[in-house]
Amino acid sequence: MTLADRDWRLVREESWDGPMNMALDEIAAETAADGGPRTLRVYRWDPSTLSLGYRQEPETVDWQFCEEEGITVTRRPTGGGGIYHDNYGDISYSIIAPADELPGDLMETYELLCEPIFDAFERMGVDAGFTEEKLPVIHEPACYLRELHPAHDVVANRRKISGNAQYRRKDAVIQHGSLKFALDAKRHLSTFSKPETSAAEFHERVTTINEEVSIDRDDAVTAVEDALRDWGDAASGSWTDDELSRARDHAKAKFGSDAWTRRREDPTA
Repeated sequence: MTLADRDWRLVREESWDGPMNMALDEIAAETAADGGPRTLRVYRWDPSTLSLGYRQEPETVDWQFCEEEGITVTRRPTGGGGIYHDNYGDISYSIIAPADELPGDLMETYELLCEPIFDAFERMGVDAGFTEEKLPVIHEPACYLRELHPAHDVVANRRKISGNAQYRRKDAVIQHGSLKFALDAKRHLSTFSKPETSAAEFHERVTTINEEVSIDRDDAVTAVEDALRDWGDAASGSWTDDELSRARDHAKAKFGSDAWTRRREDPTA
C-alpha cells in the first residue's frame, strides 16, 4: 500500500490525562480529514489511567480503588477490555489518517499501521510479532488477559507485550495502542472489580520491554518515535493552539463525563 503524498507530523512523547489523550486523537482525526497533516503521536498518561473498552460494563471496575489511588477512568472509542496505563510502565502511540488513504480491509490496515511498531521493537532488540495462536481468555474485562487474537495482539516469547485497536470514523481512521515497558500486575488487576485471576497468572500471559531486554525507558520511547518518524517520513510537529483548545473542550464534554465513561452515552453526538 502506497500512502498518498501528504504530510505527516510526529508529536513526540508528551503527558496528558486520560480524557485529553482520547480527545486529542479525535481532534487529530478532524485535522487529517480537513486536509491538514496526518498525525503520529507518542504519549503517556498523567495521572495513570484505566481506559475502558467501548462496550465494557462499568460494574467490572473497582471505582473505589481507582479513586483512592488517583487513577483516572475514561472510556475508549475502541473495543476490547480495560487497560491500566501506568504513567511509567506504559508507552502509548496513535496513528491518525484520512480513511480514503488506508485499505478498506481491517486486517490489511492493521498490518500496515503496525509496521512501525514492529520496527520499534526491532530497534530495541525485542523479537515481537503478531500472535500465531488464539490463547484462551483469563479475565474478560482486562484487555491484556482476553483471548489473544492474531489480528492485533503482539507477543514476545508467546506473551503479550502490546495491544492495538482502531476505529473508523466516516472520514478518518484512528489506530492507537500501548507497549508494555514495565508491569505492576497487582496494581493493574486491582483496578478491576473481583478479578478472576492472580498477579502470577497475569505475568504468565504478559511480558514487558524491560523484561525482554535491558533498555532505559527514554531509549525505548525514542525507538518508538524514530520508527514512526521513519515510517511516515514525518517532520517533528506540535499541536496548534486551536487544536489544544478544541481538545480541552472535547475532553471535558465527552471523555471526562460520567455519561460517556459510566453509561457509554456521547454527550457531544
